[in-house]
Amino acid sequence: MSGAAEHVPVLAEAVVAWLAVRPEGVYVDATAGLGGHSALIAERLGGGGRLVALDRDPDAVAQACARLKRYSQASVHHANYGEMLETLVRLGVSPVDGVLLDAGLSSRQLNSAERGFSFQADGPLDMRMDPTRGMTAGEYLAWVPEAELAAVLRRYGDIGPAKRIARAIVRRRESGGLHRTSDLMAAVGAGLDFVRGVPEEVRTVFQAIRIAVNEELRWLEAGLRQSVRLLKPGGRLVVISFHSGEDRVVKRIFQEMSRPQRELERDGRIRKVIPPILRVLTPKPVLPDAEEVRENPRAKSAKLRAAEKLTAGGE
Repeated sequence: MSGAAEHVPVLAEAVVAWLAVRPEGVYVDATAGLGGHSALIAERLGGGGRLVALDRDPDAVAQACARLKRYSQASVHHANYGEMLETLVRLGVSPVDGVLLDAGLSSRQLNSAERGFSFQADGPLDMRMDPTRGMTAGEYLAWVPEAELAAVLRRYGDIGPAKRIARAIVRRRESGGLHRTSDLMAAVGAGLDFVRGVPEEVRTVFQAIRIAVNEELRWLEAGLRQSVRLLKPGGRLVVISFHSGEDRVVKRIFQEMSRPQRELERDGRIRKVIPPILRVLTPKPVLPDAEEVRENPRAKSAKLRAAEKLTAGGE
């Protein structure tokens, strides 16, 4: 079994509950993936409702289109969630009642050797979520300075021996042998030659390089801010993250927008106090229960946070 049929959306019941989907509401699934969450939203919409699904991966767009074709209220578009505002303005869809943003990879992306996301199957060092634009992981690793690469491994992978691994990757590229996922895996192994078997850092090295290649945290912040601008008062923003870097971005934006902001005069006096834009609905992240993790191990690291828009602002 393959494609959308094998796809299990993470925290599905929680997503629908925190979005508070209404039959006549307008919703955005900013990361459609294989259409699992989108279908759950679309099936709850009435004739006056609407769902706009976005994804930066053309293959995911095709899969989501196939899954959602029976829902007349739904449309799917090829766009990064950092292009959400521009896309919805072009479609004439604004404001909206809810936005879902799922920052994870789909099982289809991970299982495709040609995409280069996983070390478990040999393939080209690509890792682009949108293979129609941007540099590949191989192209990125061909020029990135060693010190910058070590910083990326620490920042996006929480990797302790980042310098050792970065040095080994640079040595591998200088010898002309860094073109495939197996080459990157071998470089990590060479940098940690005191470890028997496959070092556990291999997974987080792939994660860190993928995040850097796709500029995921920059786009995530842009997507969150654009989501808030698009929401009508009372609208909900629901975000699922899968690693600590993503969750820190979501938590920071939620905290910033749920506090009063001060505009100051040049001399430091307070010109005005801007009221909070969001009300955080989940003081602690919502986690999958043991049954979901047992049935879908990919859900293990998922964290859901939700907020509600308070004002008509959010610029």
